[in-house]
Parts: sequence; C-alpha cells; structure tokens
Amino acid sequence: MKSFLFRLYLKWMCFLAHFTTMEENNVVILNGSGRSGSNGYLFYKYLQLNHPEFNVTLVEPWPSSHLKWATWQKIGAARYVITTHQPFKARKGQINVQFWHGVPLKRMGNMAHNTLRRDTKRNGKLWEKNADIVTSSSDLYETLMSACMAISGKKYRKLGFPRLDYLKKPVISKAELLKDLFDQVDEQAQIGIYMPTFRYELEDQTIMDQIKQGNFFAFEDFDGQQLNEALAQRHQYLIVKLHPYEMRLFASFKSNYSNIAFLNNDYLFDHNYDLYELLGDTDFLMTDFSSIYFDYLYLNKPIIFITNFLAQYEKTRGLLMGPYEEITPGICVNSQTELIKTLSELDNQQIRNRRLYWLDLTNQIKGDNYCEQIFDYMTKRYR
Repeated sequence: MKSFLFRLYLKWMCFLAHFTTMEENNVVILNGSGRSGSNGYLFYKYLQLNHPEFNVTLVEPWPSSHLKWATWQKIGAARYVITTHQPFKARKGQINVQFWHGVPLKRMGNMAHNTLRRDTKRNGKLWEKNADIVTSSSDLYETLMSACMAISGKKYRKLGFPRLDYLKKPVISKAELLKDLFDQVDEQAQIGIYMPTFRYELEDQTIMDQIKQGNFFAFEDFDGQQLNEALAQRHQYLIVKLHPYEMRLFASFKSNYSNIAFLNNDYLFDHNYDLYELLGDTDFLMTDFSSIYFDYLYLNKPIIFITNFLAQYEKTRGLLMGPYEEITPGICVNSQTELIKTLSELDNQQIRNRRLYWLDLTNQIKGDNYCEQIFDYMTKRYR
C-alpha cells in the first residue's frame, strides 16, 4: 500500500513539475547512495568545481516523500537528471543519466531469489522508458546488469563511474585519517576497512543480535579484545563501516579498542567526504558479498573475504557468479581464528595476479577522469 501511494505521489509531483521552465544548463542529481561510494555525490562535487556554468542541485535522500516544492521545481527545471538507483524523469525532454551504485555481485531484479515478478516487470518498464544513458565499465558489467534489470544493450556507454576518479586521490593523508579515527600516530600503520553487505535481508534475528552486542563480524568465535591485540601487534588498524541500518544498532556503542574504530555517516557528512575519498589511505579491505571489492581492485591492494554467511546468503538472495572462491581475488575466512592467521600475510603474487585478471574483466576503459568523459558525452550528445 505504501509503495502504491508513493507512486501516486510521484506522478502528481511530476505533473506539477511540468509548469516549471526547463533550462539547458540545469542538472539535478537524485542521490540514493549516501556517502559510501556515491557516484551521484562525487559527480556533484566534480561539477561544482569544474563546471560552474551549470546549475547543479543535489537531492538527497532519494527517493523521498518529504521534498519541498522548491526542490521539485528544480527537478522539473533540469535538463539532465542523474540517478544512482532506479532511473527517473519528471517530464518529457529530460535526459536521464544512470550511474547505478556498484558492479553487481548480488542477484537483483529478475535474477534474485527474493523479489516478486510483478516488481521486476515494473522496474524493467521504468528502465526502458526513463534511462537514456547507462554508464558502464565493461561488457561483464553490462551483461550482469541486463540479466537483472532487462536493460537494452543500446543504452550502455562505456564511460566509467565518477566514484573511481576519487579512489587514488584521498582528500586527507593516511596520518590524518589515523589521527581522526583512532587518535593515534604510527608511522608503521596499516589501515584496513571492513565493509559488509546489508545482512538484515538474511532475515536472521540472531545475526542482528550479535551485531548489536558488538560482534560486527557475527563470528561464532568473536573476541573483540583478542582481535584488537592481534591488530596492535602488527601495527594494523581496522575501520568498521557497517550498513547504515546496522550502524543504528550501535547508537550507544563506542569502540573501547585502540585499533578498531567505527566509521558512521556523521563523520562523512560533517566533513563533506565520500567514503571513496578516504579509501586510498587504506591498505587492505575486508568484505563479504559487497561489490565494493570490484572497485578496490583499482588500488591493487589486499582483500579479505568473510564467508561465515555465504551458504545462507546464496540461498536467500543469491550471487550472480560462482563458485565464490573463484570470483574473489583474495583470502576467504569464516571465523576470527582464520582471520587472525591471515593478518600476518595478506598478499602474495598469485593473489595479485588474480586481482589484475578481475580488474581487466571489470574495466575496459583506458585512461582516467571518468567524470569528464561522462560530462562531455552527455552534454555534447544531447546538445
């Protein structure tokens, strides 16, 4: 019922938006990705800095039923509508540029085990109707996205993703990040970051209970103090960046560990950072089924894959590729005991070769400055 009413709300607001005057140099960015590798937010920053001749409006969170009429006027007046999730237009004549928010690893839409057929059919029609440009990085990306969303091949353009421009250009130094999050000075420091996927959709309350109690890995053998000591012995520091839903479970939880720190959206919003503007300062990544690892390949740094809920996740939602151990260029662990053993040797030549193999598969675009490529194409193609 809520979904139906929201669609009615959107139709009504789009009708009203027709009474605004569209301007060629107006861009609106509908950002549903927060500050965790948001193509929309980072493209917004790029346009503000490099193209002041364009009027750019950032709308977040999106979608929302609480936007002011002034915001809808700006949406209606935009020639270019940038989206990070479902494509959207308020009126005819607008150009929708679809960034999406990650190379898909988890099943979505048509391919997912936990979606309804009527919803996937509706989404397919919206993609066909509203998306004009779907930015891409590779044939593999296009194949995976089309399998899930039924996107026409003619809509893709291999232009890259804005977030990748910021991976190798951190906004602060590694020493500053260490001081900000850990209040430490350590010239030997290795900073790791743990970014799991959205585990709530596993519909397993025991997982949420473990996370709420401070067991952010939801390991059966979790021991925070033991893990902290293992990190400290190696001059390693772990940033824990959970999904916003899981971070809410930590509302009153403060890390009592010297080498483990929680990164929430408040730090990112307060400093006007996106997470990708900090990732270049990290030395290794830990994740489970999050597609962030495809982007982390650009840094060519070690990745640890946490597999304690792999079987459960494959059954509940599913993955687009497998076997998992073959598509993940890093060391897989399913317990804290295995994780601690891995911390002493994160990398080797065989793993580095696998990372480069997967980077070639997921990135067929030569050169850098993806933001500029996207801007040039969208403004010249529809001039």
